[in-house]
Amino acid sequence: MRLTKQTNYAVRMLMYCAANEGSLSRIPEIAKAYGVSELFLFKILQPLNKAGLVETVRGRNGGVRLGKPAEKISLFDVVRVTEDSFAMAECFEDDGEVDCPLVDSCGLNSALRKALNAFFDVLTQYSIDDLVKARPQINFLLGIDTHHHHPKSTAVAPAA
Repeated sequence: MRLTKQTNYAVRMLMYCAANEGSLSRIPEIAKAYGVSELFLFKILQPLNKAGLVETVRGRNGGVRLGKPAEKISLFDVVRVTEDSFAMAECFEDDGEVDCPLVDSCGLNSALRKALNAFFDVLTQYSIDDLVKARPQINFLLGIDTHHHHPKSTAVAPAA
């Protein structure tokens, strides 16, 4: 089974937003952090927004933020939104024009279905928050400036 590039970057975009919690993330910044085109990220943004995984804020100071807490977004939630098909063999296809005489009583079909369910079960156990917490230096690695969250103190040191 191979997940699409769309799923891969959807997870990365959500991780970026989770690491940048408390601020709006901007697509150009996310694109730069991952070395991917802005257009590609905008394309991924639509299904994520529709599913409520992200919220977009329009305007000059707009951006993207998580639509719900990072610990409430499982990897399965993302995969379900971004993957078109989980057909692991032609007999999984909905329009299934299959030439196999075993199509209605096949052990392979049953085994693949079990494997797919196990795959989904594991994805359900991991959240975006888990992935972000597993990388303590994620803000640094992604080039997220954490200093803009907290205004610096303007206190002046006493003259000596």
